[in-house]
Amino acid sequence: MAPELRTDRLVLRTWREADLAPFAAMNADPEVVRYLPGPLSRAGSDAFAAKIRARFDDDDVGLWAVEVLATGEFVGFTGLSRPSFAAPFLPAVEVGWRLARAAWGLGYATEAARAAVADGFGRVGLTEIVSFTVPANERSRAVMRRLGMTRDRAGDFEHPSLPPGHPLRQHVLYRLAAPSSGDAGRHAGHDEPTGG
Repeated sequence: MAPELRTDRLVLRTWREADLAPFAAMNADPEVVRYLPGPLSRAGSDAFAAKIRARFDDDDVGLWAVEVLATGEFVGFTGLSRPSFAAPFLPAVEVGWRLARAAWGLGYATEAARAAVADGFGRVGLTEIVSFTVPANERSRAVMRRLGMTRDRAGDFEHPSLPPGHPLRQHVLYRLAAPSSGDAGRHAGHDEPTGG
């Protein structure tokens, strides 16, 4: 069962049926999916949500629904996952996020991702967490840097789920090692969000 995480402004929680409509609207927004293969239909979005919801049943990591504490509004997801494709840096655990465009620019992505990273290093006991995106996705790359992640140029890769020549096939890789006991406070805070 997924634990519920709270930050100053957000709740990272299990998914609810009421999340499906705003999640579908988010996944249909061309700006939100700009650096993803494309928008999802309502059926595709619902299927993705069902897969996300089932993940915590099978694993100790997963993607939480993100809710704004003050309003109860669902604004997207943040969490940890184990990529299933083949790449030289795998197996690894990835931190990722996707927020509705109305939630951009408020610092939610970094705030939520810091909570997920802290849970990964604490409860799950991970020694490293990675993240990756296409080179042009500067919003996501900025979040990775705010999390304290370091670019691993040698780990940059072509995503095997996309065909050769696809404009989104090339990805950059970032890494974050578990903090030593003296560094534990570095991973609690907020900042900037992203679209993917």
